Amino acid sequence: MTYVKPKFRHPGLPKNELGYTKSDYEGALSTLCAGCGHDSISAGVVQACYELAIEPHRVAKLSGIGCSSKTPAYFLGQSHGFNSVHGRMPSVATGANLANKDLMYIGISGDGDTASIGMGQFTHVIRRNLNMMYIVMNNGCYGLTKGQDSATADPGSKNKSGNVNLFNEIDLTSLALELGASFVAQSFSGDKGQLVPLIKAAMKHPGFAFINVISPCVTFNNNMGSTKSYDYVREHVEATSTVDFVPMMDEIVTSYDEGAVKRVKMHDGSALQFHKLSTDWDPFNKLSAMNAIQNAKAKDEILTGLIYINPDTSDLHELLQTNDTPLNRLTEKQLCPGNSILAEINADLR
Repeated sequence: MTYVKPKFRHPGLPKNELGYTKSDYEGALSTLCAGCGHDSISAGVVQACYELAIEPHRVAKLSGIGCSSKTPAYFLGQSHGFNSVHGRMPSVATGANLANKDLMYIGISGDGDTASIGMGQFTHVIRRNLNMMYIVMNNGCYGLTKGQDSATADPGSKNKSGNVNLFNEIDLTSLALELGASFVAQSFSGDKGQLVPLIKAAMKHPGFAFINVISPCVTFNNNMGSTKSYDYVREHVEATSTVDFVPMMDEIVTSYDEGAVKRVKMHDGSALQFHKLSTDWDPFNKLSAMNAIQNAKAKDEILTGLIYINPDTSDLHELLQTNDTPLNRLTEKQLCPGNSILAEINADLR
C-alpha cells in the first residue's frame, strides 16, 4: 500500500479567481481510519480555501498532538505548518501571529489536546482574542491511545469496551462563549453544507474564531451508547440557522424570503448571512446564545450552526498597538534605534 498521492489531475478541473484548482489546496494522502470524520473536516477546509481564493502560502497551519493534529498534513500542502507539543498549539500560534500578522492562521486541535492538557492555553488564547480560526475535532475519545474517554465525553455515554463515563463533560462551546470568544460555532463533520460556510466566515472574522466540530471516531467511539457516534448525532442535531458566506465584491444571491435573512458584514467587505431556524436565539446576544445551548442540552439535542458572533471586535494586535509592519520584516535600524532612544526609554522608567 502506498501513501503517496498521485500528482495527475484532469486538465479541465475548474479554477478559482486566482487560477488555482481544488487540488492546489490538498495535502498528503490521509492515514486516518477510513470514514474518519476528521477527513471530512479537512475536506471542508480545502473547499473553503478554494472558494475564498486564498493563496496557500499566506496560510499558517498549527496543531498539537492527536489524530486531529495529524490532519494539517492532509490539506494545504503548500502552506506553512508547525506541529507543536501536546496542548501547546495556542502559544506557538500566538508567537507566530505576533511575528507576522499578515498570514492567516488555522489552529487544529482535538478534545484531548484542548479540553485536557491544553485547557490553560485554550482559555488564554481566547481572552487575548488572537486573530485565528481554531477548530476542535471533537470525538469524545483518545483515538491514538485506543479509545479512552476524553474530557468532552458525555456522562452516561459508553465507549467501545462498554465502560460508562461517570464524569460531567467539558462543553467547549459554552466555555468559549463564557471566556469571551468573538465567534463561536458548532457543527458536525457529516454536514458539509453547514460546515464549509462556517469555516469561510471564521477565516474572515477579525479575531478569535472557534468551531467545535463533532467528529465521530469510527474505530473507538461509533458504537451504541456513544453520544458522539454518527447515528446519535444525526438523530439529535438541532440547527440554529442555514448559513451562506458571501465573498467580497460578489453579487448577493439568496433564496430566503425577504426579511428572514440576517446579514453580518465582515471587516474586508465580505458578508455572512443566515436564515434563522431557531426563533428564540439571537447570535449577537451572548446570553441568548448561552440559553440556546442550555435549552438544546435539556432536550438532549446538539445545537449546530453559528452560535454567537461579535463583528465589532479588536484582535491582539489592536489591543497591544503593535507595529503595522510584521516583526519579521523590520530592519535592524528599526529594531535597534540606538543608545539615545534606549536612554529615553530608561529615563521614562525611573
